[in-house]
Amino acid sequence: GCLTAIAGQARVATTTSAFAFWCTGGTGVVTWGNPMCGGDNCRVQDQLKNVQQVSATFSAFAAVLADGTVVTWGDASRGGDSTQVADQLRNVWQIHGSH
Repeated sequence: GCLTAIAGQARVATTTSAFAFWCTGGTGVVTWGNPMCGGDNCRVQDQLKNVQQVSATFSAFAAVLADGTVVTWGDASRGGDSTQVADQLRNVWQIHGSH
């Protein structure tokens, strides 16, 4: 689990009012804070397996998975809904957000 990996690979990303905590290659992402700014990832939690990276915008998060796919959540108008371009988000290895 994540607790055994805290010393080595624990990571945190932030939007303006939410946090995301994960362990590289772990089995999930823990979020808290304003739900409209990514503090609630219930909609995508089951997709967040083998997370390699999480990046944030002003009010949304994007996670890159080990298979090169991207999962997003948070404010849809600020990058939290990538369903329209999901088929184009393949073989991604790194992502950067902007505030």
